[in-house]
Amino acid sequence: MEVIALTRNARMSAAKGRPLARKCQGLPASAALQVVEFSPRKAAQILKKTLLSAIANAVNNNKIPAETLTVKQCVFDESVRMRRYWPTARGSAHPIARRFCHCKVVLTDGKESK
Repeated sequence: MEVIALTRNARMSAAKGRPLARKCQGLPASAALQVVEFSPRKAAQILKKTLLSAIANAVNNNKIPAETLTVKQCVFDESVRMRRYWPTARGSAHPIARRFCHCKVVLTDGKESK
């Protein structure tokens, strides 16, 4: 059985979250939470929130015990961009892209559902 949790439009670049997501992939859910809790990165807060949501979805909606869950997939994807401009000399402007990202966590209990 697979359980999915999404955090959409987080105010951070996806490239900053991908190294942390790779560390959590394949770990038991409790170990992944420990990795995230002791990380100083901004992505850790977003990933922790999504991971806790996925665990709660598994326990409350699908009646899967939290001890059996493992992180099957953990991904930071690109989202929309806020377009802004930075004023420069002689009345011109340089474009700025303020990036957003989606965080997706897929947990599994290792059993196939029919």
